[in-house]
Amino acid sequence: MVSFSSIKSFFSSFGKKKKEPSEGAMKPDKLIVGLGNPGSKYRGTRHNAGYMVLARLAQDLSCASPARKFHGEVVETRAAGQNLMLLSPTTYMNRSGQSVGEALRFYKLTLSDLLVISDDVDLPVGRIRYRDSGGSGGQKGVRDIIDRLGSEKFSRLRVGVGRPPEGVDTADYVLSEFRESERVEMKDSIQRAAQAALCWVEFGPAETANRFNGGSRAGSGK
Repeated sequence: MVSFSSIKSFFSSFGKKKKEPSEGAMKPDKLIVGLGNPGSKYRGTRHNAGYMVLARLAQDLSCASPARKFHGEVVETRAAGQNLMLLSPTTYMNRSGQSVGEALRFYKLTLSDLLVISDDVDLPVGRIRYRDSGGSGGQKGVRDIIDRLGSEKFSRLRVGVGRPPEGVDTADYVLSEFRESERVEMKDSIQRAAQAALCWVEFGPAETANRFNGGSRAGSGK
């Protein structure tokens, strides 16, 4: 069990009804990547927030079952008149750039066509933040993508998972599951992050930052 399928139970616990799949698209106009670690061992962990958003987006867009490509799992769909590819690398977090680079090169996409979704310990649970470029912020998957692409000039959407408690190592913390008290906020922020990804597709970076980088937590898009 990997990526999209590995978090099915995470969403089923929220009672979300799965939609009927749609037909696949052709050459993608945009590539949306959700970062995480494959396998049931990591299901529901903080480091898999990117997988969770991608799965939410796939459900909202009624995507078909994923295919194995580019050292990852992909689904093809359409939104706002554009062909989209949703990619969850299955290389494990630290080698995410291998999968992303392969997909970009195969379809001859530019960095402006790429959105990477990841967890962020510097944002509290319930917060999301969009950036159109910048450093990794210590996120090792984003760091590997930057290193392999040779550029920081691609969009990224960060999903807050909170800081580790005092005395807890960050590496151990991001591989822990969310507390019960955090799950409602995570459900809302994951849905909001999926909406932000679609805003990026339809309206671009500036409008996405304007709508989703406000100070409020999950809820409104302001």
